[in-house]
Amino acid sequence: MTAEGTAGDSPEGVLLDEPTTADLRAKVTDAWREFAGALAGMLSGLPSGAQVDLTLDPTASGTGSAIYSVSIRILPDGVIEALAVGNAALPAEFRMDRAAVADMVALGWSPPGVLPGSGDFFGVRTEQDKGKQLATAVSRTLRDVYGAPHPAFLVYLVHDEEDEPIEAGPLATARPEPGLDSSGLDLSELDDDKALAEAMAGTEELVPLDERVRTVIATMSKTTVDQLQVDADGDVGIRAGSAMVFVRVRDNPPLVDVFSPILTEVEPTEQLYVKLSELTNRMPIGRLYVAQDTVWASIPVFGRNFQATHLMLAVQVMTGLADELDDRLHGEFGGKRFFGEGDKPVTPKNNGDDHRPGMYL
Repeated sequence: MTAEGTAGDSPEGVLLDEPTTADLRAKVTDAWREFAGALAGMLSGLPSGAQVDLTLDPTASGTGSAIYSVSIRILPDGVIEALAVGNAALPAEFRMDRAAVADMVALGWSPPGVLPGSGDFFGVRTEQDKGKQLATAVSRTLRDVYGAPHPAFLVYLVHDEEDEPIEAGPLATARPEPGLDSSGLDLSELDDDKALAEAMAGTEELVPLDERVRTVIATMSKTTVDQLQVDADGDVGIRAGSAMVFVRVRDNPPLVDVFSPILTEVEPTEQLYVKLSELTNRMPIGRLYVAQDTVWASIPVFGRNFQATHLMLAVQVMTGLADELDDRLHGEFGGKRFFGEGDKPVTPKNNGDDHRPGMYL
């Protein structure tokens, strides 16, 4: 079966039009809720002296030399202390304004220097059995004040007082610090059939489709299946520049959706529909469409007689397509990109024949 057949023969009804998929904001909110729950569970089981360091990855979030971090330490007698970075540790252009500082205080943080020993950091001290409330405050700090767009941008390290690592289980889609250099998608060896064959060895039809799919993605990402970013819906997330690509496995009918929310908070207009129709006609596989206020790109891959190379092609096309199109469409129609900090709406323009397709169209 050709790649064109993979996209063209798929029934419209099994693509990505259902409201639960189109509601991206709910999906991101669920990811943060899952992270807060996992953090609360972790804190409840850590011994005295253990410490959890949470950092917004600057290489992924675009914060440059600014390091936004929160450290949580288990003290004797069931007490938890948390310290969050303050302006003294941030470059001038990334310092928090008065409103952000007020938000920190509203979340329960004491200003720098108020909690004994906190120095230049915001601080809070509570009981270990109140770890759920602290986890919620930390999650909201990272998301709403420090600007982490998704828990997948967080890296964490759990260690003891001698800085020896502690095995404490996963924190939802946040990444353990030792795995930093294995994140991201490397497409430079997509034609390495030997590596793929080794990864897929033993994944015959008796192995569930979702396991085979994750094996392929892990091989492409040069990581392990356990370190893939998987959210509460079971979707595997792959960052592609300013875009996010998700891979979802469906059971009935067996299908793998490779999809991306290209733009959110965009106004559906006639010009937008015309543009998406034109771009879809130029795509080698897949389609573009609007659901609610979100522009989606979708490439389906059949699950029956699953072919790893079909999924690899779909991921390769989608990661390039999404990163290119979100910038192009945002410049023309406004809205928000998944990782487009500070995106603002613009007046839609009709460029007509001035549009020139890029390498993925």
